Amino acid sequence: MIKRKGFTLIELLVVIAIIGILSSVVIASVNQARSKGNDAAIKASLSGIRSQAALYYDNNAQSYGSAGTDCNTAGSLFLDSTIAAQISGAATNAGAAATCANSSSAWVVSAPLRGGGSWCVDSAGVVASSTANTTNIACN
Repeated sequence: MIKRKGFTLIELLVVIAIIGILSSVVIASVNQARSKGNDAAIKASLSGIRSQAALYYDNNAQSYGSAGTDCNTAGSLFLDSTIAAQISGAATNAGAAATCANSSSAWVVSAPLRGGGSWCVDSAGVVASSTANTTNIACN
C-alpha cells in the first residue's frame, strides 16, 4: 500500500476559512482604532484653540474680533493663522467642516467626530461632546 503525503482538500479549505475569519476580525479592530485616533486628533486640535484664543484676546484689545457665525469671518480670531490651522486640522480629521461662532467677548468651535457626535470647545472653558450653539456662542 502506498501512502501519499500532503493535505486533503477539506483540510486546506478549513485552514483558509479560519485565516479569513481571523483577518476580518483584525481589519475590524484596525478600522475602529483608526476612527478613535481621528477622534483624538480632532479633540486635541480643538482643545489647543483655547490657549491660542487667550493670546489673541490679550493681543487684540481684549476682544475676539468681529462677530460672526462662520469660521471665515473677517477680522475674527478664526483667521489667526495658528487657530485657523487647528480648525483646519480638526475638519480634515473629521472629514467635514467645523462650526464656528464668535462675538467680541466669546467664541465657540465644534467639529463632528468620526465615531459619531461632535466635539465642542468654547471660551467659557466648556469642552464637551456636543454641538456649537451659534446663538448663545456656547456649547450645547
